[in-house]
Amino acid sequence: MTTKEITNPVAGQLKQFDSYFKNLMKSDVALLNLIIQYITRKRGKRLRPTIVFLSAELCGGVNERTFAGAAMVELLHTATLVHDDVVDESLERRGIPTINAVWKNKVAVLIGDFLLAKGLLAAIDKSEFNFLRATSHAVRRMSEGELLQTQKSKEIDIDELTYFKIISGKTASLMAACCEIGAISVTENTETQLIMREFGENIGIAFQIQDDIFDYTSKSRTIGKPVGNDLKEKKLTLPLIYAFTKAPRKKSREIINIIRDNKLTKKDINSIIDFAIEYKGIEYAREKAGEYSNNAIKLLAQFEDSPAKNALINFSNFVINRKL
Repeated sequence: MTTKEITNPVAGQLKQFDSYFKNLMKSDVALLNLIIQYITRKRGKRLRPTIVFLSAELCGGVNERTFAGAAMVELLHTATLVHDDVVDESLERRGIPTINAVWKNKVAVLIGDFLLAKGLLAAIDKSEFNFLRATSHAVRRMSEGELLQTQKSKEIDIDELTYFKIISGKTASLMAACCEIGAISVTENTETQLIMREFGENIGIAFQIQDDIFDYTSKSRTIGKPVGNDLKEKKLTLPLIYAFTKAPRKKSREIINIIRDNKLTKKDINSIIDFAIEYKGIEYAREKAGEYSNNAIKLLAQFEDSPAKNALINFSNFVINRKL
């Protein structure tokens, strides 16, 4: 499946959105404009705006309000990435130098702040306070999810319930906001808005589980991080969490002790990955990702067949079958 099959129903709107987004970020500050050009030139698959537009198309048809909502979530998402790169001291994202690598941390933090403010103003200027409510809830949940993961990484102690709480907050919350905002932009039916939010929540969880699987299986830099990167940061994700429940206690303790070391070697990482494979952790994670993807598809059953519905079904399958 290609991304074109997903974006096709809203290809025209996405093309218009590119110009809308660039104009929205213009500034009188030359350095700011230079960095904004750098950001827009290296933008990825426009995943979140696509989901906003598809959700709107499904629920009534894209309109001018949808563009403001899509810009808001894209600005918010970009701001979090810029700030994350500073916190993580990342010098590359998907093979391209980060803002902090090129212009240093102070500039990167200020750029992130600028993008966040622009995102808020995109809603305020249009009096879209329901957009603000949806994104504010998402930001709160994202922060809570990241902080909970930081706490559990230090303790090296996490169960499956806590794992799902973390990924629901740090990843699924923004995807849920995308779908909800798309619906809000075209319908006042609160039941429809909530269905779309739940759809986004399920897709976001499936998406993050698949990302976590990549840490154990990918040999490619295109996923944005090297294999074993989560392990180096002592982030225990679903493949390992499940393996701990199935492995002999002594074997699990050995792996935990390896992770507690300050610096994991390539040999250590390979041992941990082999452990997750042996005790079916990766297999289980794939099953769970599939369950959430299927749950999302079931939520679309109440909508009439349309190109937008088919695209969202394709997207639901894409998130668990993608290679990056």
